[in-house]
Amino acid sequence: MSVRRVVATGTFDILHPGHLYYLEESKKLGDELWVIVARDANVKHKPRPIIPEGHRLQMVAALKPVDHAILGDKTDMFHPIREIQPVIITIGFNQHFDEEKLRHQLTERGLAPEIIRIGKYADEDLCSSRFVVQRIIDVRGKKDDIQE
Repeated sequence: MSVRRVVATGTFDILHPGHLYYLEESKKLGDELWVIVARDANVKHKPRPIIPEGHRLQMVAALKPVDHAILGDKTDMFHPIREIQPVIITIGFNQHFDEEKLRHQLTERGLAPEIIRIGKYADEDLCSSRFVVQRIIDVRGKKDDIQE
């Protein structure tokens, strides 16, 4: 019997319940959850991560639903997919992947995993690293409020 591998990807900057929800829902789809954490240098579609890639990898690897966590490839985002051979790739509700384009790119490389977009976590207030950062600025943004 073969193992149903699921791959989830993301930046995972400043972990929050939305990340955990995404990974828990992804894990439900298979036997093993592999998480590919984006490299600092490859994050170009949003502000650079606050937390360094090695720290983000360490935090994601420690989460209960995660069986394997790796850093993405610096030059070929499909390299880990070829190595892992997942039956499913999940993408988060706010990830900027064009699903049809992604399917086409995978097919061109002889890969045929199902692509499933995971829905949004219910708590909209803190379900995005951007919202967490904004909350930190709002609550602790003044120099007088910052404690060592």
